[in-house]
Amino acid sequence: MTKTIFITGASRGFGKIWAEAFLKRGDKVAATARNLETLNDLKQQYGDALLPIKLDVTDRAASFAAIQQAKDYFGQIDVVINNAGYGLFGAIEEATEQEARDQIEANVFGLLWVTQAALPIMRAQKHGHIIQVSSVLGVATLPVLGLYNASKWAVEGLSESLASEVKDFGLNVTLVEPNGFSTDWGGASATHSQPIEAYDQVKANFQAGATPESFGDPEATTDAILKLIDATNPPLRLFLGKVAFPWVKQVYSDRLATWEEWSEVSAQAHGI
Repeated sequence: MTKTIFITGASRGFGKIWAEAFLKRGDKVAATARNLETLNDLKQQYGDALLPIKLDVTDRAASFAAIQQAKDYFGQIDVVINNAGYGLFGAIEEATEQEARDQIEANVFGLLWVTQAALPIMRAQKHGHIIQVSSVLGVATLPVLGLYNASKWAVEGLSESLASEVKDFGLNVTLVEPNGFSTDWGGASATHSQPIEAYDQVKANFQAGATPESFGDPEATTDAILKLIDATNPPLRLFLGKVAFPWVKQVYSDRLATWEEWSEVSAQAHGI
């Protein structure tokens, strides 16, 4: 069945790959980007099935207007994919106040504004699927990406709560959690804090762990996303890539072992 999909951050990477996959199979797509020229090729090929919208998701009023524009144009919105965001590379001590605020504004507040704008429309429809592009780093963490980790952990908590709030309205929420993929997320799309020499070894160790085989092919994610939006009972969480699940299993095993080791202390802290 044809779906109407609103996706942010569609200028490149996952956003553009997925938007094209939706259009190719006959879906209708409202695609947002800061630079609409990046969507010209899709517009020329798919015509009225694509509604390009210029949007900076950190602008709450503009996010509400963009959602309403898509609703007015297509008549409904079946799926919202909050994909816009970027990575801030640098040790936590290195991040400036502005860098930290900008990271949270884009990755958390931008997602929140679009979500809030879509919810009244979806509640009125009595159906809808909100897909939040999180990261495996919203479940586990790596050094040198502390502010990015924090932003995705916020997205995880917000979206898990949201899922329980909107379930009775017939709405679904899914957190998509990719591991590393060969996009420009770590290149042109990223920002970097001014380095402090003391963290050079931490960064060297981080770089050494980034082997080519740990990065997936972004084009290979399209089948998973299509299956996700077509699912009648979509999951709350979905990893993308083969690295994420084994890594998180180990992380949670370690966490459970620590909690178990300290469980007596925890129970005593209850007081009664």
